[in-house]
Amino acid sequence: MEAVSGSVQPNIEWMNSRGLFVFYVMVTLLLHFLLLSVPFIETSTAWTLTHCIHNGLNYLFLHWIKGAPFQNDGDQGKSRPLTHWEQIDSGRHWTRTKKILTIVPTALFFAASYYTSYDRRHFLLNGPFLALALLPKFPFFHKRRFFGINKY
Repeated sequence: MEAVSGSVQPNIEWMNSRGLFVFYVMVTLLLHFLLLSVPFIETSTAWTLTHCIHNGLNYLFLHWIKGAPFQNDGDQGKSRPLTHWEQIDSGRHWTRTKKILTIVPTALFFAASYYTSYDRRHFLLNGPFLALALLPKFPFFHKRRFFGINKY
């Protein structure tokens, strides 16, 4: 029987699997099409809602929740104070995975801006949600929290 390496973290290893990014984009488009199927939601509102829901969930799951849902004996509690984003690719910056997870919110922002005809009301909602999704991804915020919120 072969021993399992303790360095593999099931919490983050799936992020580098083949087809994940196609699945990620497809789920995002599915959310958008579900919003479009609601009769009273216009196209511009659907794009804004898609952007806001995506980036809100992106922030929650990648930058707010800490630790690992799977027990890993090789981890020894090292991932407990780290967010999911900080655990991806062992904390290295600008890897393929992290670039894609940065490009999608930006592309959604541009799509939402375009389909809302750059309307100020939509922009005032889309802009902060873009900042919510992008600012924590910068290397400056690695292991740092906004105003100390969610520090412990």
